[in-house]
Amino acid sequence: MSEPNPELSESSAALGQLESDKSASVAGALEALLLLAAEPVTEFELAQAVEVPEAVVAEALAELVAFYDETGRGFELRQVGGGWRYYTRDDYADLITRYVLEGQTSKLSQAALETLAVVAYTQPISRARVSAVRGVNVDGVMRTLLSRGLIEEVGHDQESGAVLFATTSYFLERMGLKALDELPPLAPQLPEVDELEAELGQLANAAASSAHLDSDPVEAAPDPAQELPQ
Repeated sequence: MSEPNPELSESSAALGQLESDKSASVAGALEALLLLAAEPVTEFELAQAVEVPEAVVAEALAELVAFYDETGRGFELRQVGGGWRYYTRDDYADLITRYVLEGQTSKLSQAALETLAVVAYTQPISRARVSAVRGVNVDGVMRTLLSRGLIEEVGHDQESGAVLFATTSYFLERMGLKALDELPPLAPQLPEVDELEAELGQLANAAASSAHLDSDPVEAAPDPAQELPQ
């Protein structure tokens, strides 16, 4: 049986140490970048900044996630909205609320939440269609959602030319979602959007027809006396 080559063993050990040092260096660089991030950063952007392949970045991020979970840190690294960002753990949500957020957050109104839900589940959608689904004018609410960065313009309808709206990556970030397909399903008792629009359209047509009939002049009935021979 041949004796192990001391030089080969030392070379393997040195290579392993080099790889470990490189991995630690990449992980540290990613931590530094993500600590400064105001919004989720994609793996491509991180790879460009650190100057390593995306596969190396993905592996380092996965190791960081596992490390934070194993050591029970008060924060965690999440992949949301197409990128990565640090968040405080849900276990400390009540503490954070009491210490920082309580009384300082500007909450969306019920009307804004309902409008945002319509956009999220039916996007891309025009302002007129949102109004039809909700049955009220939504111009002011849509402006609020735009100013909050929760929705954005994504083009125009080919037939009507109306501006189309969709949710943003910031919406996914605030909802804690990776993609729109993670949205919870609509309650089964709720009507489908197309059915609701059809019903609203029928009601509108009925109201228009009624108004038209009320405005039409009624021909006066002929006076029988005028038809009698003189």
